[in-house]
Amino acid sequence: MFFENVYFITGNAYAGKSTMVKLLAEKLNGILCEENYHDILLPDLDKKAFPCLTYTRDLVNWRDFIRRTPEEYQIWIDGVSKECEILELRILEELVKQGKPVFVDTNISLETLRKIAQPNHVLVMLADPNISVSRFFDRPDREKQFLYQLIMEEPDPEAAMENYRQGLMRINSQEKYDYFLHSGFQVILRDENRSVAQTLDLVEKVFGL
Repeated sequence: MFFENVYFITGNAYAGKSTMVKLLAEKLNGILCEENYHDILLPDLDKKAFPCLTYTRDLVNWRDFIRRTPEEYQIWIDGVSKECEILELRILEELVKQGKPVFVDTNISLETLRKIAQPNHVLVMLADPNISVSRFFDRPDREKQFLYQLIMEEPDPEAAMENYRQGLMRINSQEKYDYFLHSGFQVILRDENRSVAQTLDLVEKVFGL
């Protein structure tokens, strides 16, 4: 399916994707699809069809989550992204029927985005990949602080934290950054000296809004 009235923002963490889709939806009376909007379907997912997404849903001991090797963590994240794409496309097919513009903080791959959207309906937002690692636990959201507490309660918190950071480094690598940077889509780089309003103006220009 080709999405005429959907605007996708992809990229890496801490680049401002969630903020931009929220502001655009508010300003243009559109439909907001924030990060992990596919979670609405999570309770009914079959674990055989979606083993990565249901891993956390059905997890009994969250200490197993933080104790995975960096390799295991990367494999899981890659699997989650593929499964999320299936659900996102399913949700978007229904949302577009409402006739409003849809603004998406997306997990959909660049390869798929090239097939389903106009080039100027896709924007890549990027931050220094090191930020995603060094500031991962800075955000006050409940999930991250829960994981932080689990790590601090490990017998060797320093080793546990380093193990987790190594996983974060794998999914926020320079290689992945370059992959997004050279995707062919418009790119906006995080700039601490640029205000939110100025960034919003740039995003609107990319989308022709």
